[in-house]
Amino acid sequence: MKRRLFITTTIVIAAQQSFAQGDGMLSDEMKNYIGYGAIVTMLLLFLGVMLVLLRTFKVLTRVVLKSQGYTSQQIEAELQPARKEKKPKGEVWNKLLSLKPLSEEKSLLIPHEYDGIQELNNPTPAWFMYLFYSTIVFAVAYLLIYHVFDLGQSQYAEYKTEIVQAEIEKKIYLSKAANRVDESTVKVSTDPSVLAGGKGVFKQSCAPCHGDNGQGVVGPNLTDEYWLHGNKISDVFKTIKYGVLAKGMPTWEKQLSPKQIADVANYILSLKGTHPAGAKEPQGEKEVAEKLVAKK
Repeated sequence: MKRRLFITTTIVIAAQQSFAQGDGMLSDEMKNYIGYGAIVTMLLLFLGVMLVLLRTFKVLTRVVLKSQGYTSQQIEAELQPARKEKKPKGEVWNKLLSLKPLSEEKSLLIPHEYDGIQELNNPTPAWFMYLFYSTIVFAVAYLLIYHVFDLGQSQYAEYKTEIVQAEIEKKIYLSKAANRVDESTVKVSTDPSVLAGGKGVFKQSCAPCHGDNGQGVVGPNLTDEYWLHGNKISDVFKTIKYGVLAKGMPTWEKQLSPKQIADVANYILSLKGTHPAGAKEPQGEKEVAEKLVAKK
């Protein structure tokens, strides 16, 4: 066995050296297969060696025991000791539940009977009684904590607390989601808070070119039905965000947040038909304005 192991090891080492020399002749996949094969071969050899050693130990044990005067039956008994018999499942179950087996029923019978019916004196298991008493203790503690001393919240109070927390988280989420709006997700809204916010931004940033009331100064009139770059909410949002550099309108995406641009776009749509004094002549093409939908 040693000779075979030595020869196999020598072959593997020689193969590795030859593979290292002929590196360019084998693909990486082939090298992996060869490496895996070498590993599996060494594992099988190791397993074979362990089995041989185990058999050798058994043979040596037999020789030693025989030299000490053991008979063949005694040697087999030493090498293969008898297994302990497993207890029947019924006995284990009865022990866990503190129950008496059926064979002891006669000793558990209570002397009196009624209509030929007798009763067993088989008390409730201790573990069950401990469990029962613990539920009583839990009930008393629950009553004191939640209904006497008010140390904990009742279900209704906890519900109201979670509702308040949910409203706070909803506002935080909406405040973040509002700034994720773009020209493809912006929606028309007549919410007074949206229009008020858009009006404030319009007065500050847009009025110098379009007038305080959108009547048009340098820029076009925003209150009529004529549009240069589209009358949809997405068109207005895009025009404000990217501007129209060819006509002198700057981009506002760096100065205004997405929510502010959306608010201004909705405010501009709300100016249709207001007919302010000194309105500029129409420019562009006449288009039907997008229908306003209340969104709160």
